[in-house]
Amino acid sequence: MDEFSCTVKTWDGEYTVGLQYLKSYNYLPAECEQMRVICDRIGRLRENESLEDAPSTMLKYLGELKRPYLTTVEEKLLGLIEREYGISD
Repeated sequence: MDEFSCTVKTWDGEYTVGLQYLKSYNYLPAECEQMRVICDRIGRLRENESLEDAPSTMLKYLGELKRPYLTTVEEKLLGLIEREYGISD
């Protein structure tokens, strides 16, 4: 990594990218923290080797959202998947 690139943690891994490829969503610090929490929750679930296709697809959808929060239904679905696979915050 040099001064013109950085490592970005996403819902599906970490990537080293050039700064010119990053786009700011101008999130507030609290919103950035919410994104980190969501990312961590999804990441823990994706590490489960027995993850079935339907939950995996839902996690992909949630990981690609372009907003720093989950709707009530999305939060319930993520919570259900966490409970089903014995993973919690």
